[in-house]
Amino acid sequence: MARRLSIVIPCFNEKATVEELLRRVARAPLPAPLEREIVVVDDCSTDGTRDLLRELARRADPPFQLVEQPVNQGKGAALRRGFAEASGDLIVVQDADLEYDPRDYPVLLAPILEDEADVVYGSRFLGGPHRVLLFWHSVGNKFLTTVSNMCSNLNLSDMETCYKAFRKSVLDGVPLRSSRFGIEPELTAKFARRRARIYEVPISYHGRTYAEGKKIGWKDGVAALWAIVRYNLAD
Repeated sequence: MARRLSIVIPCFNEKATVEELLRRVARAPLPAPLEREIVVVDDCSTDGTRDLLRELARRADPPFQLVEQPVNQGKGAALRRGFAEASGDLIVVQDADLEYDPRDYPVLLAPILEDEADVVYGSRFLGGPHRVLLFWHSVGNKFLTTVSNMCSNLNLSDMETCYKAFRKSVLDGVPLRSSRFGIEPELTAKFARRRARIYEVPISYHGRTYAEGKKIGWKDGVAALWAIVRYNLAD
């Protein structure tokens, strides 16, 4: 019997990229015999993204499920909604901004399909091809990963990566609370607490600048630091 992979895509104000992203997701190679389910959660976009997604959903092949948040709540809230809507036994998180390449899905999924892992992180710092820019952003990522590792006793190289693939059952009965970018350290803390088997694999990364639409900033870094403490030590 075929297994189903749910690709959960949180989306906010990505009109310039989301159509191309969905094309890449639809064409991305999947290991047999996985079936593909695409769940797009629009986080109350204000730039025309929602109207575009409605149009694309009417003619998409393969089809995708469009979930519309009534108010903007943040990436974490969009992911929580997407996880609830997903019907697959495997889940991959995919941003809508073209920074991450769906052609990496087979690499992400291999350790799970080979029953070596329950969770796989796609690391931007393990040697895959990547665009060179934003030194201090990478420093911030590595700092947050280090603090997260100290609290969770993991040895990840890229806790903040978008690309997380996991068995949906790993989160059964586990409440998720983060509404914004704190969802990354929260997921990591809760995977660690469930003693999930976690692997990392190298991925390609095509980062963008703030002028090109990057949204995460230093305030999100501070919030992520608090989330690390909260979900590892206090939650």
